Amino acid sequence: MKNETCVFCAIIERNMSAAVIYEDSNFLVLLDKYPINLGHTLVIPKLHYDNLLGMPSREVGSLYSLVPKIAKAVTEAVHADGFNVGQNNGKAANQIVPHVHVHIIPRFNCDSPNGKWPGRQLISFEELLIVAEKIKPFLDFSSLGDLYP
Repeated sequence: MKNETCVFCAIIERNMSAAVIYEDSNFLVLLDKYPINLGHTLVIPKLHYDNLLGMPSREVGSLYSLVPKIAKAVTEAVHADGFNVGQNNGKAANQIVPHVHVHIIPRFNCDSPNGKWPGRQLISFEELLIVAEKIKPFLDFSSLGDLYP
């Protein structure tokens, strides 16, 4: 199921470009176009669900089984000191794109000296592609079978 007006559905259908780091038949993983930190990644189901409440629990489980595998690769590739995982549902929760997606945000010891979150950045698509290529070698799906019980 696709949503004709959804930016993520357009990316999944290859009608818009993205810096993709992983794809399988159920999920697409790409770099956020406006990252909070370099390596800010989005894990997206290929089927369109406006928010997590509309997604079957088995698919939610598969989505979240993928998150640590991607987070490990991202943090290693960008040499992050830690990472945040976030998932927003609804405008009140600051969900900008109404298609389920999980944010993996690399964090660095020096990125919030005043205690506030770092702001979003605008980086070029070429820079995103370079970061995507840095992350790919760190992906390890040797235990991928546990994603789809």
